[in-house]
Amino acid sequence: MSIADNIKSLKTETTSKKVTLIAVSKTKTAADVQEAYDAGQRLFGENMVQEMVEKYEQLPKDIEWHQIGHLQTNKVKYIAPFISMIQSVDSMKLLQEINKQGEKNKRVIDCLLQIYIADEETKYGLGFDEAIELLWSEEYITLKNVRIRGLMGIATNTDLEKQLRDEFQELKVFFDGVKASFFRKEDSFDTISMGMSSDYELAIAQGSNMIRVGSTIFGDRVIKHFKNN
Repeated sequence: MSIADNIKSLKTETTSKKVTLIAVSKTKTAADVQEAYDAGQRLFGENMVQEMVEKYEQLPKDIEWHQIGHLQTNKVKYIAPFISMIQSVDSMKLLQEINKQGEKNKRVIDCLLQIYIADEETKYGLGFDEAIELLWSEEYITLKNVRIRGLMGIATNTDLEKQLRDEFQELKVFFDGVKASFFRKEDSFDTISMGMSSDYELAIAQGSNMIRVGSTIFGDRVIKHFKNN
């Protein structure tokens, strides 16, 4: 199937479930992104700042770009003028820099706190306790040019269905607790981003309302055969 066909199929599935689709376009060409755009997709996720900036300059300006990979503080300034959402906030230092650059650009930048849920040391993210500490902190309260919209998590790269389901469920429970404790009166705290090409169906079943899908759209999909143990 073509990129356009894949987009149409996924959009039909996600729209019916009220799930937002982020097309992960890292390493893909501007032409590939344009094909997805022409099929109706407007939200795209990138890992590398330089790659995102290059595509931003080449492609239609109504695209909403999401930073989904680990972000270094010295790179924030390059995407601050146009980024729609930074999903990978994993430290107070990074959040403060995003706020600083948001102020410089006279805008409020939407963010997700990335929570560490995987059983893999190579993954980034805040621990549950660290996220709570951040939200309670005086430093966070003073930030006026960032808006926390929700949480993001990356599950373990495994074919064990139970482990994936448990990790997604753990993040959903934590999301509900954070919402009740810190954002009860803020309708804008509404996003739980979890699930990628190989596991998005499990993520949606556990409460995800935003998925980040690359290979299922653009090709090179790795199909996993889940084990129930």
